[in-house]
Amino acid sequence: MHNAYGVRGYWLVPTLAWVNSSTLSLQMLCAAGAAAGGLLVAGRFTRTALVAAWALYLSLLDVGQVFLSFQWDLLLLETGVLALLATLWPEWVAWLFRWLLFRLMFLSGAVKLLSGDESWASLTALTFHFQTQPLPNVVSWYVHQLPTGALEAATVGMFVAELIAPLLFFAPRQARLAGAAATVAFQMLILLTGNYTFFNLLTMAIALWLLDDGVLRRWLAPGIVRRALAQATPPPARLQRTIVAAASGLLVVLSATQVYEVFRGAAAEPFNSIADTLDPLHLTSRYGLFAVMTTTRHEIVFEGSDDGTKWEEYEFRYKPGDLRRRPPWVAPHQPRLDWQMWFAALSDAASDRWVVALARRLLEGSPDVVGLLAHAPGDGRPPRYVRALLYDYRFTNRATLASTGRWWSRQLLGPYLPPLVLDQAGAIRRADLPSNP
Repeated sequence: MHNAYGVRGYWLVPTLAWVNSSTLSLQMLCAAGAAAGGLLVAGRFTRTALVAAWALYLSLLDVGQVFLSFQWDLLLLETGVLALLATLWPEWVAWLFRWLLFRLMFLSGAVKLLSGDESWASLTALTFHFQTQPLPNVVSWYVHQLPTGALEAATVGMFVAELIAPLLFFAPRQARLAGAAATVAFQMLILLTGNYTFFNLLTMAIALWLLDDGVLRRWLAPGIVRRALAQATPPPARLQRTIVAAASGLLVVLSATQVYEVFRGAAAEPFNSIADTLDPLHLTSRYGLFAVMTTTRHEIVFEGSDDGTKWEEYEFRYKPGDLRRRPPWVAPHQPRLDWQMWFAALSDAASDRWVVALARRLLEGSPDVVGLLAHAPGDGRPPRYVRALLYDYRFTNRATLASTGRWWSRQLLGPYLPPLVLDQAGAIRRADLPSNP
């Protein structure tokens, strides 16, 4: 970045990894972020811990590239900014949290309609979703077995939760509480039927800003409420109000510009330039999940071989592979490599160069990379050749599961990566082998 952009690179990629980007340095960033989170839970040095947590996560997001570019990573950064402002003037920032939750939910529903995707328009999307989502869990398999009519009705319910319930976030108290209840219930259903990391927990935490002290008094033990109210922040000073008001104006302009772009395209100047200039900080973000439903599930299966004839599969820890392995429940953890393999299967290897880098690490027998997998051919010794095949995976039905123990069935579609080998110089190249299925 420095070679390409000079000093401007520091702004385009704001990360503490500029100081040092070694493995140990990145691990120290993670450890420092965990420590900042611990201080927040303990209620110690809150503002300092929030600044540190935000800066550390932003640092990791930038260097993590495709592995840390998910919407919940961006949502966590925006939530961190609002949490910091809330330490100065919580009553005001409550509205910003509601605006954030509105954008997250409403845009997720809107993009499904704006995309023109037939499966959303015909209400059939959920007949595919539980099978084709990035990382299904065991509940996903059972929900997929429901009748088509039930899944179509669930799709209608999803649109209500994403398009109607958010309109209640700014309504009077009773309607607002109904919107909060609908949002939390919807997130609970997503949490139960898929592995979406900390996204659902974070969204429900943001929804707490729709509540008030009266609700908390009924839900929480009286002692907890008394302690919380006793620690309530004093009325903000004029400087605090000024800082929050100025920051709020900027955040509203940025987020409103992004909402406009979802519906109407590029915004007018100077709003477009302001948004582009500040984009590296991810103060606000565009949201909208599953705009287009994936109706088939393609899986990349890596294989290793010593002779180019007999091939043995690599087994990932969490993504579908072994047909008899029950879909695992891993949330709120996100196995980043397993997740990204789902996206890689949607395109070819030329579009995801990191997949070739993965093949190279397997040929090298990199302990860090092989350690991310459940099983590698060769009993820890790297194979001479590595290739990748593309399969179509589908959930089995109850009868097949009962008779064979298989949660998945699969059909070979063809090669994803040809057989690869390391030459004497250590460069990866295509192996000179006869083609075979």
